[in-house]
Amino acid sequence: MSTAVTAARPMRADARRNYDRLLTEARASFAEHGTDASLEDVARRAGVGIGTLYRHFPNREALMNAVFQEALTALLARSRELERAERPCTALVEWLGAIVTHAGEYRGLAQALMSASGNETSALTPCHVPLRQAGARLLARAQSSGSVRADVSVDDLLQLTNAIALAAEQTPADPALADRLLRLTLRGLKADPAAPGSG
Repeated sequence: MSTAVTAARPMRADARRNYDRLLTEARASFAEHGTDASLEDVARRAGVGIGTLYRHFPNREALMNAVFQEALTALLARSRELERAERPCTALVEWLGAIVTHAGEYRGLAQALMSASGNETSALTPCHVPLRQAGARLLARAQSSGSVRADVSVDDLLQLTNAIALAAEQTPADPALADRLLRLTLRGLKADPAAPGSG
């Protein structure tokens, strides 16, 4: 829903309460059961019917998008801070690590974000697009400094981070896996020191 529509038709107090309760219960359910948690259970725990849930969130991805807005805001704020960092490549990798951490908070989120990246009609697109734009700025800065290869794309990086988060999700017995994979990614990102303009 656009800001203009929201401003024109504000939610009634009871609808706002239902919306807030649904978000609270969805966060708890996704954290406990993953993003494939039962929506009927979310509605029941929020004290509303499943029809009320679907009136606010037409599908699971729309609910996921709403749940992740707070984390998205934090990730975007962090990207703006890192745009001023002295070491652009380190800043880029730090931000990718923050995305891996975010995607690992809810089982199934990494897979959902990977699917949404190639689907402009996905309800998760409002999450993916600003992350992509923030990553593109950090990547461009790192490439301009000569520390990251010119043939690296932001889409490749986002798919890599989601793949790392998915691998970590599937290997809970190895909590250091995500960090190791990120370090390997860093080695692959670095420009050839012998190439002109590298350093």
